[in-house]
Amino acid sequence: MYAIVEQAGVQFRVSEGDVIEVPRMHSKIGDKIQLEKVLMIADGEKISVGKPEVDKATVKAEVVGEDRAKKVVVFKYKPKKSYARMMGHRQDYTRIKITGISL
Repeated sequence: MYAIVEQAGVQFRVSEGDVIEVPRMHSKIGDKIQLEKVLMIADGEKISVGKPEVDKATVKAEVVGEDRAKKVVVFKYKPKKSYARMMGHRQDYTRIKITGISL
């Protein structure tokens, strides 16, 4: 059994027991959460597709931790114009473990 869920504008394919990294959520480690935006659920041969979401479907998860991604360096440069800008960015994310999928 797996589901397609949307969290903060990003879609994830999840099964029970999976650990995924979603954009930062303001939750503490150990909190139980529910992902309400379930776009699709597949259980063997039975597939439920939402328009846009599946009614009464939830995915339960537990917050495992928080971290930051590797640094991405952005460098802008224009030759012969004395223009160079360098900037870095590190994205925050929350690691969650899927504990259940219900329809």
